[in-house]
Amino acid sequence: MCHTTQAGQNKIGPSLAGIVGSKSGTVPGFDFSPALKNANITWDDANLDKFLANPVGFVHGTKMFVNLPNATDRQNVIAYLETLKK
Repeated sequence: MCHTTQAGQNKIGPSLAGIVGSKSGTVPGFDFSPALKNANITWDDANLDKFLANPVGFVHGTKMFVNLPNATDRQNVIAYLETLKK
C-alpha cells in the first residue's frame, strides 16, 4: 500500500526496486524527509534490519513510522528486497 516494487513508481513511500545497496534518500522522484536525505546510509542487510525494527529511532525525523518488531519478519522482508536488485 505504501511502497511499490516497480522502478520509477512511487506511492506514499518510495519504490523499493533496487533499494538494497543504494544510499538513503536517493530514489528518483520521491520527496524524502531531510533526515533521510542527509542520513548517508547504505541500505545493506544490517541497516535495513535496524530501520525496519525502529525507523524513527534509527533515523530521527523520517516519515516512515511503521515498524516490524519480529526479527524473522524483518529477515523475510530483507530477503525479498534482495530479489529486487537492479
